[in-house]
Amino acid sequence: MSREELGDLTAERGPAPVRPPAPPPRVIWPVVLSGAMAAGLAAIVVGWSVSSTYEKRIDSLAHDADQLKADLRSQQAVLTLLRDPATQVVSLAGLPPAPTARARVMWHQKAGGLFVATGLPAAPPGKTYQLWAITDGDARVSAGVFSVDASGAGSLSVRALRGVTTVDAFAVTLEPVGGLPAPSGEMYLLGKP
Repeated sequence: MSREELGDLTAERGPAPVRPPAPPPRVIWPVVLSGAMAAGLAAIVVGWSVSSTYEKRIDSLAHDADQLKADLRSQQAVLTLLRDPATQVVSLAGLPPAPTARARVMWHQKAGGLFVATGLPAAPPGKTYQLWAITDGDARVSAGVFSVDASGAGSLSVRALRGVTTVDAFAVTLEPVGGLPAPSGEMYLLGKP
C-alpha cells in the first residue's frame, strides 16, 4: 500500500482512538492509606501534647492563684491585728548568744499575733527556735516553733494562747526540732511589753 492509500484510509476512519491512561498500580493505595493514618496519628499525638502542656500550665496558674489568696488572707489578718487598739507591739532584743538579733511581736490577747525576727544565727542540725510567752507567776507557755533563712530572718503566726490572760514577756530559745513543753535551751531574745 502506498502512502496515499494509507492517508485515505486514515481519513476515512477518523483520528486514532485515544487510550485511557492505565489505572495506577494497586500498590499505591496501601501506601496512601498508611501515610494518611500516620498523619492522623501524628495529629492526635501533637494534640495530646499541646493539651497536656496547657493542662499543666492551668494547674500551675491555679496553684499560684491559691497561694496569692492565702497570702492576701494572711496580710488582711495582719492589718486587722494592727488596726485593733488592743494589739501590743513588743520589741525583743538579742541576748549574748545573738547580740545583734532583733524581733517584734504584734500581740493581741484574744486574736493571737505575729512574730518577726532578724539577725538570728542558723539553727544547728536537729534544733529549732521556739517562742515563749512568759506569763503570770513566771510560767512559760509555748507560742510555737520557727526556723530562719540564710539571712537570719524568721516569722511565726501565733495563735491565741489558751488560758493566758497577761503576757509579761516574750522570749526565744533554741530547742530540739518540734519544740518542747518547757524551755531547756539557751535564751536568744527577750522583750517585755
